[in-house]
Amino acid sequence: MIPTEGYYDYQDPVPSIPNLENSNVEPEAPHTSAEWKIWAYSTAAPSFIAANCTVVDMDADGNQIVLREGTNGWTAMAANPRGPADPENGWKDAHEAMPMVGDAQSFAWVSAYFAGTKPKTTMESDGWAWMLHGDMGEDNTKAGVLNKEDSVEGAWIESGPHLMLMPKDQSTLDGQTTDFNKGAPYVMFAGTDYAHLMIPVEGYYDYQDPK
Repeated sequence: MIPTEGYYDYQDPVPSIPNLENSNVEPEAPHTSAEWKIWAYSTAAPSFIAANCTVVDMDADGNQIVLREGTNGWTAMAANPRGPADPENGWKDAHEAMPMVGDAQSFAWVSAYFAGTKPKTTMESDGWAWMLHGDMGEDNTKAGVLNKEDSVEGAWIESGPHLMLMPKDQSTLDGQTTDFNKGAPYVMFAGTDYAHLMIPVEGYYDYQDPK
């Protein structure tokens, strides 16, 4: 079962989830502020996860800092390696920040990705990560391509809201489609150590129409 927004509309979780009421309200605050970043990063996940996840950011020296301690085992952070187009004023919006909210195993995958090592050597199980604000675009066939003009023809996808499954064993994705135009779950970076499953949700094509 993969709960999405509204999952608890008919039955409250036990015990109840604290802080749930205000987790999705965007604050009227500068985008460089901790208040805005906590909102933007955490709301990359459904409210029942966003309300109590840990939120981290990077300081000017590239060191990780904690903006809010969480209690549910999930962590939120900006995931756009390009950085903000206007650093002085921060991210233009949550979409530009490309925040993800992931479990511990997904961050083991991310650490391996940026280190250029194999995720399966550090992951204990599959990882899950939400990106409900989408991303600024990727080449679906090759990791690390950050500009559409550098991508393989027809392989560029700027995603809207989605969930990602990062498998410890990439072979479990064998047989899944790589076609991101159908709306079905599809594999990104197929055939590499960083193959993972993209699971589109409502609004996925807000930034790029399917072909």
